Amino acid sequence: MLAAVVNEFGGPEQVELTEVAVPRPAEGQVLIRVRAAGINPVDGAIRAGVFGGAGQRLGLGWDVAGEIVEAGADVTGWSRGDRVVGLHYGPVKPLGTHAEYVVLDASAVAAAPATVDAVAAAALPLSGLTAARAVDLLGLAPGSSVLVTGAAGVVGGLAVQLAARAGLVVTALAGAQDEELVRSLGAAAFVPRGEAPAEPVDGVLDTAVLGDPALAFVRDGGVYVGLIPGAAPAPERGIRVAEQEVAADGEHLARLVSLVDAGALTLRVADTFPLADAPKAHAHLATPGTRGRIVLTA
Repeated sequence: MLAAVVNEFGGPEQVELTEVAVPRPAEGQVLIRVRAAGINPVDGAIRAGVFGGAGQRLGLGWDVAGEIVEAGADVTGWSRGDRVVGLHYGPVKPLGTHAEYVVLDASAVAAAPATVDAVAAAALPLSGLTAARAVDLLGLAPGSSVLVTGAAGVVGGLAVQLAARAGLVVTALAGAQDEELVRSLGAAAFVPRGEAPAEPVDGVLDTAVLGDPALAFVRDGGVYVGLIPGAAPAPERGIRVAEQEVAADGEHLARLVSLVDAGALTLRVADTFPLADAPKAHAHLATPGTRGRIVLTA
């Protein structure tokens, strides 16, 4: 099968297409025929060597939408042909979802949304689970105020929708050109990038990874939630600082799928590329102002 991998760190030109054997599912795993796979910023970081792994082949891709081809021993509830989505967690792995087939733990898989195609579904797993975990970590009661930085991005946009659905009063911080977009996702108020909210908020969900400047928006005793482990600012003024770390969780993913099918969660795709054009897709990943997930199709 064809797979996109990195053998040397660097720019998009380091993404290689190579022929490898189709993997086989072990006990508790399923083999998925990949139909679509999102490209996330973490893939660019892996390619650049942020997570290490020098001297070995690194597979790319965390998101997958496709159908089950084979189930390993002790797997129940899944049959050949079932349409699924899943998260292939881990920055250092020999093969990822940017391939024609991928093996995942059955516990990482959920039935695919019935209301969107595989391309849109591939934009859900990593971004959706990240946003949902971050909103949960806020721990705020309905009616509380929360500011989402980077609200027009993929994770930020999903966080706006999930926070609003949880009854939080959402202020979106994004570029001035994105006000209409973020309000359509459920933001009650808008702050242009580079400005501060009129009043401190109960919590900040910092998808833009602003750090200290975002912490300054939180009231004394409030909460700050960051997306990248180890990158959050130091607590001050009694503010609780938390960092989400995503995990492969099929049950949680299934709940997000149900929101998609109910029309309560909008998935956004900016562009698609065939798997063979993975290096071009990686170059496009760095394009400023991209509003939606870039997706590879296999």
